[in-house]
Amino acid sequence: MLDRRVAPVFNRDFSFSLIHPEYEKLSNDIEIFFVSGGDQNVIKVDLIFPAGRWYEHTWGTSYFTTQLSSKGTTSKNSFEIASLFDQFGAHLELSPGMDFVTLSLYSLTRTLPGALDLLCEIVNQPVFPEKEIQQIKSIYIQNLKVNQEKTNFLASKLFRKTLYGEMHPYGKELEKDDVEKINREDLTRFHQEFFQQFTVVAAGKIDDSNRKKIINSFASLKTQQPQQKEHSCESSPLHRRHAEKENSLQTSLRIGKRIINRTHPDYAHLIFLNHILGGYFGSRLMKNIREDKGLTYGIYSSVHAMKHDSYVVIGTDVNKENKDVAFDEIQKELTRLSNEPIDSEELETARSHFIGSFQTELSTSFAHAEKIKGVVLYDLEKNHYNQLLNKVREVTAPELQHIAVKYFASESFYEISAG
Repeated sequence: MLDRRVAPVFNRDFSFSLIHPEYEKLSNDIEIFFVSGGDQNVIKVDLIFPAGRWYEHTWGTSYFTTQLSSKGTTSKNSFEIASLFDQFGAHLELSPGMDFVTLSLYSLTRTLPGALDLLCEIVNQPVFPEKEIQQIKSIYIQNLKVNQEKTNFLASKLFRKTLYGEMHPYGKELEKDDVEKINREDLTRFHQEFFQQFTVVAAGKIDDSNRKKIINSFASLKTQQPQQKEHSCESSPLHRRHAEKENSLQTSLRIGKRIINRTHPDYAHLIFLNHILGGYFGSRLMKNIREDKGLTYGIYSSVHAMKHDSYVVIGTDVNKENKDVAFDEIQKELTRLSNEPIDSEELETARSHFIGSFQTELSTSFAHAEKIKGVVLYDLEKNHYNQLLNKVREVTAPELQHIAVKYFASESFYEISAG
């Protein structure tokens, strides 16, 4: 009988193993990755297009082309499409992003053939009905009005604009005038240019029949590679900027800078150092700004790695009168990372949490597929995540201090506030 008075034996496990995907490249250059696993009779099929904001000729076309793709085809209206997905027990998730657009189909295994046919129709035959365009534009503008009243939205908007410039896709935020200018011709043109090539990642309980169906669904499609685009950054020379919001009792802070990307040799040490700074509840920023000073309910630090650039950002909300105090304390924590080596207890606690969090993310085949998508889309080495965790497992306090000096010098960070 289990003696619950005795703690279980502690087992420190640093293993990290992704499901090895099956790979298929079709004659039309569409690549398919099959990630088989799980006992539930469900399958997720992701179609990933190089069609994010990075590729826009007209601001907003990526977002609205994506959102309107399921609102009507040459043979079905939006109600009929939604009704069919319900009949199949399926769900379509549309995710426009900075670099990529993802259409994610969740389906029961037995109804996958019908759901896939409908997905292919949506991809190949969207008509972008004028009524649906006006409705979605109206919803977007109303949401924009609401967001313009939020200090955290204003701070994030100003932060990205400061890093990249207002005409860069990573720094641009859609305004009302941008939305109003978008028309059906813009969406049709963008779809024809950027929705003709995609990568497929299928995950779940995939048998031979559904595997063949997935391959056959995309094998006959005509594809074309989109033209590559380049953008230049125009970072602001001002390192401290404020967006005034009248009658606001709260001020939102964003502190950060552009940073190295995923393929850089220092990336693993950088994101681990960021974890120690503000990546989990026991981080330095949480202990100082929240627990010791009581200036906020929460504060975070995160690294945002895109296809063409990356940035690190610290974010929090404080009372208006505490803005300068909060800025000063954050700068102190950045300086401390460079000036003092991390003690062994803090280092091991953060290391265990970081690695444990990675391991718990792999609970389903869908989660494995997300990691595999990262490897494929960002041109990473196949063993990228194992290398990353090995580097985190072996890194020392002096090495992390060197990373802090190299990348986290407090004077190199932008300080943005809104409120």
